Amino acid sequence: MRCVVQVVQHASVTVDNNVIGKIGKGFLILLGVSDTDTEETADRMVKKICSLRIFPDENGKTNCSLSDVGGSVLVVSQFTLYANCKKGNRPSFTDAGAPDKADALYRYFTEKCREFVPIVEHGEFGADMKVELLNDGPFTLMLDSKQLFNE
Repeated sequence: MRCVVQVVQHASVTVDNNVIGKIGKGFLILLGVSDTDTEETADRMVKKICSLRIFPDENGKTNCSLSDVGGSVLVVSQFTLYANCKKGNRPSFTDAGAPDKADALYRYFTEKCREFVPIVEHGEFGADMKVELLNDGPFTLMLDSKQLFNE
């Protein structure tokens, strides 16, 4: 599982000119799922992400978590995080999870986030989405379950 976590002042996702997910301060999470990922992988990733202390405290130090600042989460599926660009100029996406499995884990991941923060919004799996955000910092992290948990 790969996640790009962006600290945002606000973010939204639009499908067919309709805003389907919108948050204020918090995390925009771009989520990529592989065929080897499981619900346990999602559990571990959600706990890690929602526990990250990357918001500033009263002294400007990154000591606060998402829940400490009353933040929200917007999760957007992003199979292109598994692009392989080694050969040629057209990326291969064979490492990305099969759509049915990836969609199920995307939904599971989103629900697990609700155990940590009350406001969790999401995009639409497989849709042509337009994502808008205002990065804060910018503060962006790339997390890969294989590197984090030696999977």
